[in-house]
Amino acid sequence: MCKPIGLLTLQGDYQKHQQAFADLGRETFGVRRPGELESVSCLVIPGGESTTLTRLVDRVGLREPVREFACDHPVLGTCAGLIMLANRLEDERKGHFGVEPLGLLDCTVLRNGYGRQIDSFTAPVGLESLDGSHEPFPAVFIRAPRITRTGPEVEIIAEYEGEPVAVRRGTLLGLTFHPELTNDLRIHKAFLEMVDRV
Repeated sequence: MCKPIGLLTLQGDYQKHQQAFADLGRETFGVRRPGELESVSCLVIPGGESTTLTRLVDRVGLREPVREFACDHPVLGTCAGLIMLANRLEDERKGHFGVEPLGLLDCTVLRNGYGRQIDSFTAPVGLESLDGSHEPFPAVFIRAPRITRTGPEVEIIAEYEGEPVAVRRGTLLGLTFHPELTNDLRIHKAFLEMVDRV
């Protein structure tokens, strides 16, 4: 029997991810401590507030365990979760407001790159590279980060207005938007397919 899907439940909108996986018939398990990573097959780092997420990850001692876990387990990061996966932040102002990414995905990210909460929007993005579908995905951008650079081993799997909004390297998947806020389960399904192949 396969292990449940791990959800980092320190902070953020993990309940919506939990519902999406439940709709696909998969059990989830909340990860809040390093030892709990042994109980899951993968990890989802949800959206939320990246400064708070950084502080909590370090407070409970999850930074190095998550880095080690990601070496041989799939990890999905959405919005703030992508910020945490990135290996560097674009310093548009002095300092990063206490955000310290995990350095797992070779990309540079600009926090709140699409504007503030009031600037939130939904836009169609193509997912052909992820699931072969030609049907646009309704991507929800809320205080979304912008990917300003990708490394040579990082595959761009979705774009919005010519800029990457979803990237992948191996079994690491990072999205600037919130797939869990729609009724479209294709991204969660594609992630589960990655998990089941490992």
